Amino acid sequence: MRILVVGGAGYVGSHMTKLLRETRHEPVVLDNLSSGFREAVLGAELIVGHLADRMLLERVLRERRFDAVMHFASSIQVGESLADPARYYRNNVAATLNLLECMVHAGVSCLVFSSSAAVYGEPARAPLDEDHPRAPVNPYGRTKWMVEQVLGDFDRAYGLRHCCLRYFNAAGADPAGLLGERHDPETHLIPLALRAAGGALPALQIFGTDYDTPDGTCIRDYVHVADLCRAHLLAIERLLGGAPSRAYNLGNGAGYSVRQVVEAAGRASGRPVPVIEAPRREGDPTRLVADASRARAELGWRPKYDLDAIVRHACAWEQRSARRRVPAAPSAVRS
Repeated sequence: MRILVVGGAGYVGSHMTKLLRETRHEPVVLDNLSSGFREAVLGAELIVGHLADRMLLERVLRERRFDAVMHFASSIQVGESLADPARYYRNNVAATLNLLECMVHAGVSCLVFSSSAAVYGEPARAPLDEDHPRAPVNPYGRTKWMVEQVLGDFDRAYGLRHCCLRYFNAAGADPAGLLGERHDPETHLIPLALRAAGGALPALQIFGTDYDTPDGTCIRDYVHVADLCRAHLLAIERLLGGAPSRAYNLGNGAGYSVRQVVEAAGRASGRPVPVIEAPRREGDPTRLVADASRARAELGWRPKYDLDAIVRHACAWEQRSARRRVPAAPSAVRS
């Protein structure tokens, strides 16, 4: 398959590009490098550009004759979406609409969309299945839900079939050590815990220790980035085989508390993680755990990695990244 990987220089997109090449497909990456990295495409073809550039999109889609598109190019920070919602509606909704229109004009009729469990909002039950009401509580989640609804309209009107893959907590790093998380700023629990263990941060803040959970901290569902990418490959193969549009949850189906993640980070790094207990953050649900039985039944997808493997791979990546960040010793100066 020849696949246009939009946002393929970012965290999940770069892992996907690597998997496509390993499975003898032909990825072409389109990324504006605002949060991605040129070297993360690992030698795949890279076109530097933005989804808002309609002329570029039309030319690329017309000339390359892609079988499908994978869309990872979104702004993803919940807090930032609250502070600057205009950016999120512009980047995540308006730019995606531009992509979809150009796909229709070029006759590219299959899309895998990187969605999010944030479309559900405050959970009414756990685990969450795909039929849970969608009631996002922040602009980030609303942009993902808006795009899912737009995709439904495009399918009905233009025959653009799609899979919306609703991630829970994407985590980990390439098991071979070539790729990992490089967010700036970093807001995800696992890399922050590992940086606190390694001394790059003074301590890890735990927000809320009075939740109705066994140890008082929030419970989340962590899924390895490599497992996410395998689900994308299965989804695109299903679409190209003629299957109808569908949404799938992607998670392990097992929740882990913040303290359990901290303990896993300590085991992986061989060092205790210093923590500071802080008050709850507004809008943090007690539990977010996926019911991914639809993905298992229809895609044949099963996560391979558990929490310890996720944290172990992330730790190896963090340790290599820390060595790269250490400045070189000054060269000797002769008088």
